[in-house]
Amino acid sequence: MTNAPCSGIEPRSMDQTVLDLMGAVALQEKALSEVLCAESQKMRAALDLEDLDLGKLLEMNDSAVSLIHAVANLGLLLKDKLELIVNNLPYEGSASGSADGGDPIG
Repeated sequence: MTNAPCSGIEPRSMDQTVLDLMGAVALQEKALSEVLCAESQKMRAALDLEDLDLGKLLEMNDSAVSLIHAVANLGLLLKDKLELIVNNLPYEGSASGSADGGDPIG
């Protein structure tokens, strides 16, 4: 078996790969914060409606709760991604990474 690179994917250094992964997680976190901001703006606009009744208010609340739960779950996935990155960083004196929980930076 050869170590040929995947077609269409440029080889990257470990440092660049880690930076790319962390950058992707940061972009996902930013997107989640923008989703929450948009939801808060939607709620503010709805509260200004003249025909807002209890039923509509409860429906809006249920929608917001569902969205917040989804964002929280995605946030946990992002945390897991970051932990996977950090726990598998190579450090001085190791060829396989820091799966033993040691300091990944060295």
